Amino acid sequence: MSNLLGKTETKNIAKPATKNLENKDTKKLGMSDTRAKKIKHSYNVKDAENAILLKTKYGDVLIEMWPDEAPNHVKRIKELVREGFYNGLKFHRVIDGFMAQAGCPRGDGTGGSGKKLKAEFNRNRHVRGTASMARAMNPDSADSQFFICYNDCPWLDGQYTIWGQVTSGMEFIDMLKKGSGQSGMVDEPDEIISMSIIADL
Repeated sequence: MSNLLGKTETKNIAKPATKNLENKDTKKLGMSDTRAKKIKHSYNVKDAENAILLKTKYGDVLIEMWPDEAPNHVKRIKELVREGFYNGLKFHRVIDGFMAQAGCPRGDGTGGSGKKLKAEFNRNRHVRGTASMARAMNPDSADSQFFICYNDCPWLDGQYTIWGQVTSGMEFIDMLKKGSGQSGMVDEPDEIISMSIIADL
């Protein structure tokens, strides 16, 4: 005798109480301190307060931030991450072999959070996995948009504020849908599912 339920019977089974809860509500359901600690440690980062978990549909990306090198940029990025600013934003400009750019609320590279940041150029190099701030012609025009380098880009060194480095999951950045033309604008781009500070998980 089969224990499998028919379609009509499964329709009558009540949905879990958490099924229709918003993300913010499910977080309130709680987690044991032991489990929370285990999750944080599973990400193997130097400083959980200065590390980002960036979720894409392809997989999770870890970015370790450098507050000693770009303190104001790291502080602002953390504020935006904690506000949920980046959740759902697109990788609107992706150039194969160069970089993937995101962080524009308009999705076309013209928007930001409304707070410009003074440049914090440093001696770090733009190499594969570098996380750096996008900006306009004015050196002090960086806001919320950032890019992640696919390869070494020495011509950017000293011209853009480097604030961190991808330490895990770069293969998922490689998988992002690429743009076309010189601008690299992407048609139906991939999105940032969410960004979180590891210490907050």
